[in-house]
Amino acid sequence: MIREYPVIRLWSKGSPPLPAARDGIGLSFFIHRDHTEIAPAVWHALQAYLRAIPPGSLGWYGTDDGDILELDDKGWEVVRQQMLERPWGYSGNASLSESPGGGEVSSGYIFEYEGHPLDTPFGKAPINSVSFTFPTDYLLGNGAAHLRALTLELARELPFNFGYASFAITSSHGMSGAAKWDHVEDLLTRYPGLDLHHGTGFHSILGARALAPAWLTFLGQPLLGQLGGIDALRNVLPFPEASLLPMDGDRVLVTLDDWPDPIDTQEKAIPPQYRALARLMEPFLFRYEGEETELPLYQQDTNRWIRRFLQP
Repeated sequence: MIREYPVIRLWSKGSPPLPAARDGIGLSFFIHRDHTEIAPAVWHALQAYLRAIPPGSLGWYGTDDGDILELDDKGWEVVRQQMLERPWGYSGNASLSESPGGGEVSSGYIFEYEGHPLDTPFGKAPINSVSFTFPTDYLLGNGAAHLRALTLELARELPFNFGYASFAITSSHGMSGAAKWDHVEDLLTRYPGLDLHHGTGFHSILGARALAPAWLTFLGQPLLGQLGGIDALRNVLPFPEASLLPMDGDRVLVTLDDWPDPIDTQEKAIPPQYRALARLMEPFLFRYEGEETELPLYQQDTNRWIRRFLQP
């Protein structure tokens, strides 16, 4: 069954207002390993992503000094060096997008990687992260089964602790100004299945915690063991829409529906499988205690949003 999805185009408040974000699918993985250990796997995952999306979908990259340059052959060599050839003890990173930002919302293809040594003093609970986005048209044109298979292919490359894929608000401009975008609060209130995709933004503070359940929820160690393993998941998810796929490395993919569901609360209640998984994950959900400027939503709003499937 083909789903219908809300078309989202968000604009920043200000004079003049600028295009800021759009609807899409956001996929993120969080990995508590040293950057030098996982960088080759992240590079291989990036190659799989490139094979799956239309040629030329990633056209620009971010440099170490903050510039955004065209992603030509020279640019690709810079990106490879950023990810794979940093001196030992240094971080690795990459930020690739379809557009350089500015006057228009990108088409929806974004890749981000933030990798750090495990002994870095950066942040409270450093963890490496990798993020991919797709426009909603990619989902509708290829189907949910195709996108699920692709996310599984990407996940197999990565020794994740936690990951998820969801219908989402995505932006090549970053999410630092999301709290000031027009209508973002209304959208997140109406659609609890809509993620405010923060890319790699949680990498310095998430640690071994989880974010909210999603269409696809990837659980690795130690989180899967803390939840009680696959048997505990089977016990709380006896719903026909939900399925479990064990993965090597003592990991599992939890699928909560055939298609990503924005969950329009003006038309229906939150599906029970989302609430059931949220209740199981509740003791291990991330709680934000930082400064208001660190995440796109303010502290109270961020914690309530992560626990949105637990609300009455």
